[in-house]
Amino acid sequence: MSHMQAGLAGAPRSTDLLVIGLGVTGSGVALDAASRGLSVLAVDAHDVAFGTSRWSSKLVHGGLRYLANGQVGVARESAVERGILMESTAPHLSHPMPMLLPLMSSVSGPQAALAATGFRAGDALRLSAGTSVETLPRPRRISRNETLRLAPSLRRSGLRGGLLSWDGQLEDDARFVTCLARTAAAHGAVVRTRARVLSATGSSAVLRDELTGTTHDVTTRAVINATGVWAGDLDDSVSLKPSRGTHLVLRETTLPGLAAALTIPVPGTTSRFVFALPQPDGTIYVGLTDEETDGEIPDVPEASEGEIGFLLDVVGAALENPLRRTDVIGTFAGLRPLLDSDGSTADLSRKHAVLRSATGLVTVVGGKLTTYRQMAEDAVDAAGLTQAPCRTHSLALLGAAPREELARLEEPARLVRRFGTEASLVLTNAVEVSGLSEDELLTPGPLGVTLAEMIFGITHEGAADVDDLLDRRTRVGLVPSDRALALPMAERAFSLV
Repeated sequence: MSHMQAGLAGAPRSTDLLVIGLGVTGSGVALDAASRGLSVLAVDAHDVAFGTSRWSSKLVHGGLRYLANGQVGVARESAVERGILMESTAPHLSHPMPMLLPLMSSVSGPQAALAATGFRAGDALRLSAGTSVETLPRPRRISRNETLRLAPSLRRSGLRGGLLSWDGQLEDDARFVTCLARTAAAHGAVVRTRARVLSATGSSAVLRDELTGTTHDVTTRAVINATGVWAGDLDDSVSLKPSRGTHLVLRETTLPGLAAALTIPVPGTTSRFVFALPQPDGTIYVGLTDEETDGEIPDVPEASEGEIGFLLDVVGAALENPLRRTDVIGTFAGLRPLLDSDGSTADLSRKHAVLRSATGLVTVVGGKLTTYRQMAEDAVDAAGLTQAPCRTHSLALLGAAPREELARLEEPARLVRRFGTEASLVLTNAVEVSGLSEDELLTPGPLGVTLAEMIFGITHEGAADVDDLLDRRTRVGLVPSDRALALPMAERAFSLV
């Protein structure tokens, strides 16, 4: 099986398709094209999941918000793609997430009725998309006691119950993208990180190996630009209006016992909410904002103090004890690559578009993580290289298996959650490479991270340095204090390989 690697040593100089960008869309394009029998070179200037793809809410959305804005087509596409991801292609990296909207005194009777109607419409979308009720249960109104059982930290005064609905949650968005890129490599795609595109047309490109500084000319039958917010750097006819979405990271002890995602309405709006999302690693993400941004696109966007304060205030207002700035142990922000049109970024469509430049360069932009597969299919179709049909509706990613089969696996729960049926491979690989005992390889570090998965990150997932391991193959880097504690483990992994 071909693996991903850093740099351009040995990379082809001629290929059917060059894919630029290894976020969720580019990795999806690489898999789609390779599974149709095309030769593919997929590159990224930095690393897999370096950009927006690792800064998401980790939700696989059914499109309820788009329904509220009248974007029925986008909502339906989201629901269909959510079902494909959760039931066919990646059940190992996704799970059902209970979403709780507490009916507090600030939520009026008419507002509650409107929300309940919206949840029922969302359930109709689930049904029409063919997603089973076992995967995503039906929404229902729950009692005050059940609401407090799911979220003990809620303010009790004025609480009259809650609305419970379900959506999908990813174990980890960067892990999902890494798995997608590895699956593309398993189908024959050549996947290279640290490979920057200096210039590209529809039939050729000049690349620079960021490890050695050498340039590499590639001729190709088509080029797909999947660089997200950076798409305009390669095609200046693409006009984007990036919007920043910021999240806070809290310890789970800040909201003890939280067993559902809190959905708190933003005061003065009808369809905007702030979420408090419990994560499998013992943290909670609070998000998200929608801030227009302009100027230079940073490699790693940063949260503003204003956004941090806004998120703390909205969620804190629903709690018995308000949140403090010191509760925030980390933050992350991502830029949505929205197509520019008049209006605020909150109202801009989350539809995607496939554009073609004068030189024939195909750019896919817009959209969101949930609909990556459809975006990839549309982009490969637009490149016009093959009559072979798309196969990714039913193409399982590496490690995928039905949930009941995953539940029977005897490997450590963390490895099963993050690698599915490959959990045993992760462990045996680490034993073979390092010569250490299973106990030592599985001793949990900060946020539960293990040496076994770090070694796999190097041997099978193309990690080139400790940043790749801490910030993308695992997500310890989201909490700076935990990152510092995990650094020796990452360095040790490299010394063992």
